[in-house]
Amino acid sequence: MSWAADEFETIDLGDQRLNRRAVLLAERLAAQPTASIPAACGGWAETQAAYRLLSDDDIEWADILAPHLTQTHARMAAHPVVLCIQDTTELDFNGQAIEGLGPLSFEAQRGMYLHPTYAVSPAREPLGVLDAWMWAREPKADDGPRGGITESVRWIEGYERIAERAAELPDTRLVYVADREADIIALMMRARDLGCPADWLLRSQHNRALPGGDKLWASVRAGEPLGEIRFTIPSRKGQKARAVRQQVWSSRVTLKAGEGRVEATCVIAFEIGAPAGVKPIEWRLLSNREAAGFEAATELIDWYRARWEIELFFHVLKNGCKVEALQLATMPRLERALTLFMVVSWRIARLMGLGRTCPELEAELLFERDEWEAAFILNKRRPPETPPPLNEVIRLVAMLGGFLARKGDGEPGVKTIWTGLQRVMDFAAGLKYARGDHDDD
Repeated sequence: MSWAADEFETIDLGDQRLNRRAVLLAERLAAQPTASIPAACGGWAETQAAYRLLSDDDIEWADILAPHLTQTHARMAAHPVVLCIQDTTELDFNGQAIEGLGPLSFEAQRGMYLHPTYAVSPAREPLGVLDAWMWAREPKADDGPRGGITESVRWIEGYERIAERAAELPDTRLVYVADREADIIALMMRARDLGCPADWLLRSQHNRALPGGDKLWASVRAGEPLGEIRFTIPSRKGQKARAVRQQVWSSRVTLKAGEGRVEATCVIAFEIGAPAGVKPIEWRLLSNREAAGFEAATELIDWYRARWEIELFFHVLKNGCKVEALQLATMPRLERALTLFMVVSWRIARLMGLGRTCPELEAELLFERDEWEAAFILNKRRPPETPPPLNEVIRLVAMLGGFLARKGDGEPGVKTIWTGLQRVMDFAAGLKYARGDHDDD
């Protein structure tokens, strides 16, 4: 069974033909994530079927995501703690004639917004997409702000949906993780009123006044630090990788919430010894969880650092799958395509993540035999008789995408993996065809 047939096993679009089309399209898009839909499909008839699927107004994008959600829940249930990360990204379709688009950060740009919930383990294993909002902003009024729903409400609704998921996973503690945009007192109050069925962990944006008049951040840093943490930040956006040392403070605080109060823990991590000319890294975090000691405080910091996984997910979606190049006529069609691409992006990120965190897993848990054998053959190596370790196959795939695999190169990144995957999938499809294992429909 292919990865897509397994992941979409319970799909129900009301017609078995539609179900098969959705699974096949997911397989095609995963095999060639950087290609257009016509280029990824196997011929004109298959391309027409794909566009009919995406144009079917009887299909909601949530119907396409539903089987992936079922599988995601099963993966989440295997972990005592799951981080449910939320963030928003812009999708720029400027210059494309897609009905329903709206302005982006710059009023002249045209596009839409995507706000998913992305589940990962504390060890950063991508578990799946739990939910998503997709919308276009209404144009700004001449005499005031934009019309439509206040976008901050999505952060609160996001917590409510995670709280609902918590009831379905009684043995797994869910943690809502978000960046500064979610530092909303109404969100904290809502969680408090629900009894915090899911924890929350937010990056503090507002230096709030405490009931006694002191400011939040200065109050927390007034005491002695609990200790120091050390880690290495990877290279990104033109910045080189470097080692970081941070001092850590933690304090339980009371935040004013209108006429009420919200109890929270504030953890601050401030970099010491930053290189000259480099702004020190400082994280100010708020959570409902108690974190009086150093170990509990550093756990919250580690969980917040895992928020980078949703940035990686967006990177794969936009730069690997090139979703901003989609040419579809309407927003609903775009939403159906984006749903499939979200699952594809999760799979690519999961391959990379498991290759790093669980390198000795058997490759056939994520690759078909033809696929991992293709990775060996294309690298001019004889495939072993038994399934090799996952990390070995991931590195071979990445080498086909330009990864050099030198001693000091570390583990491959997503770009070399998605590029190599295209060659592997094409070769594996050829192997299947040569032995007559293909569908002529």
